[in-house]
Amino acid sequence: MKNVPLVRGKAGLARRVKLWRARGLSVGFVPTMGALHDGHAALVRRAARECDRVIVSVFVNPLQFGPNEDFGRYPRALPADRRLVAAAGAAAVYAPSPAEMYPEGFRTHVEVEGLSDLYCGAYRPGHFRGVATVVLKLFNQVRPDRAYFGEKDFQQVVVLERMVRDLDVPVKIVRVPTVREADGLARSSRNAYLSREERAAAPALRAALEAGVQAARAPGAAPARAAAAVRRALSRTPLRLQYAAVADALTLEPARDLRGPRRLLAAAYLGRTRLIDNVPL
Repeated sequence: MKNVPLVRGKAGLARRVKLWRARGLSVGFVPTMGALHDGHAALVRRAARECDRVIVSVFVNPLQFGPNEDFGRYPRALPADRRLVAAAGAAAVYAPSPAEMYPEGFRTHVEVEGLSDLYCGAYRPGHFRGVATVVLKLFNQVRPDRAYFGEKDFQQVVVLERMVRDLDVPVKIVRVPTVREADGLARSSRNAYLSREERAAAPALRAALEAGVQAARAPGAAPARAAAAVRRALSRTPLRLQYAAVADALTLEPARDLRGPRRLLAAAYLGRTRLIDNVPL
């Protein structure tokens, strides 16, 4: 099976992108933390359809992990990642070291105020600050025309859209629908943590969200009714709900009603593994 070039430093990356630009080629970008799966492959395939060249970054970003989170055990599988993205149409993999991304003396961070502390951010302080910081750095290094993000991490997508608008970053962010297993579980690198029994129970999160969708369709329904339906559905499962909420799908603000585009978001623990998912209302 073919592989793709592996670029370790930002200087080598800049040379490669400069050559493409000199030929008038467009550049798509898929930022990842590695341990890639079919959801990531879908991002790369979409980017390859819409751009002449696609770069995939693989970097487990320490800034977006809390002190008691899974940075140390987060799965790392660079050789398999390279094969997967090559088959999906990538032209290069950029895998910088932590020292390359955050050299000694690094002090600057990016935070999208008012959105980063909602939903997942309320339970993972500093997470979206780390995400925004690393993504802006990657945008400055890659200089893509378009960047592709999966809707499974819906809050992340909207936070980054806001960052791009507010800071005049010349990148178009493209939302790509969530890729799911046959039983409805959203594809995630952290699914590898699940035991056999936990994996069998995990689709209950998607089923609970669908219960929320049905509740939202009732005449006169309000956002609280949809969130309550998720809580009731999960109360009969091994999952421990962390939150369920309805957000404006464009601004991420908590929804006061169900008029206009809305997103039902939820996070839950299954054993030690934190799962997130969302569906449109």
